[in-house]
Amino acid sequence: MAYELTDEQRDRYRATAIRSQLRKQELLRFHVEDAEDGNHQRFGERLDVNELMPQLAPNGLTSLSLFSGGGGLDLGFERAGYKHSASFEILDICGETLRANRPSWDIHAGTEAGDVRAARFTPFRGVDVVHGGPPCQPFSVAGKQAGADDPRNMWPDFVRCVLQTRPRAFVAENVPGLLDRKFESFVRDNILTPLENHYTVFRFKLAAHEFGVPQARRRVFFVGFRSQRDTARWLQPVSTHGETDTLFGALQPFNLARQSLGLPEIGFDQVSPTLRSGFTGPRNTTGVLNSKAALNIWNQLRVWPNGVQPTHSMARAYPPENGHFRMSVADCALLQGFPSDWRFSGAVYQALGQIGNSVCPPVAYAVARQVARALGVA
Repeated sequence: MAYELTDEQRDRYRATAIRSQLRKQELLRFHVEDAEDGNHQRFGERLDVNELMPQLAPNGLTSLSLFSGGGGLDLGFERAGYKHSASFEILDICGETLRANRPSWDIHAGTEAGDVRAARFTPFRGVDVVHGGPPCQPFSVAGKQAGADDPRNMWPDFVRCVLQTRPRAFVAENVPGLLDRKFESFVRDNILTPLENHYTVFRFKLAAHEFGVPQARRRVFFVGFRSQRDTARWLQPVSTHGETDTLFGALQPFNLARQSLGLPEIGFDQVSPTLRSGFTGPRNTTGVLNSKAALNIWNQLRVWPNGVQPTHSMARAYPPENGHFRMSVADCALLQGFPSDWRFSGAVYQALGQIGNSVCPPVAYAVARQVARALGVA
């Protein structure tokens, strides 16, 4: 049955369409004036994420990636000097992203090749480090926190991979909710107990903005070492950015959202709220908004967190009615800590899903460097 509109609704939608068209015409007029004046760049310099994780020389260590997603951990370890052994990822679109960015990598993607639940890991025995972020939905508020009862709980498969490959170290990432009291028994029974007979395991939280990422994002890490000698050398990553200096030295200032995106000053700036994954929620979404509190911050930043567009030009062609800056996929990737040359395959919601589910590469880089130092090669 066709959806019937009242005259009042038709008038309201018609007025909205007219306002949208006028905004687009006004924006195009500004672009013409800029071209005539020779002013082709209306924004300032954007953050170069590569400066947060300078490419290190090969360190002789190999890494195996599980739940690779959009490649956040993989990229961080690569830039820290590790040699990529293989990536396992169940989503085909993520496999396309990884192959497009790193054609030489060994990518196992899709419901058959990339499903860690059916994968055989013994061929990778002897790899130095296994890393991955098992699906976080079983422990996140958005995912209803069903824990071990959630079919997306794949911690047992991560543990199985570690026990089969016997790496010198492993790194696992997840949401901070995993350390809530309600999951104490899960962590003990499914992570610590099966691993602690072979590895010394450390647990800690890291905040992405304390490593230069222009986003407020906190995650928990589990890092384990097989050798007591390596264990004794382990030191948790130390913040590189902050508001006050530490005992370890001077910190760089936080990279704030508007400044990092190259937007003009408006008298207010701070790190962006946590980006929501386009794969989460009851439907696929082209927005990154995750709460009402976050919307207040986005509004103060004058950045529109909904209706993300594929490109900068398309985002500028359709400014929101409130006049705020509409983001593109590349803008969201920058706020997550991905360099500008890392491209995401798929529709907008798929790109946002890969971005929002990824470990921020500069954070992965910081962890990877400390693991290498513990293994005595950096």
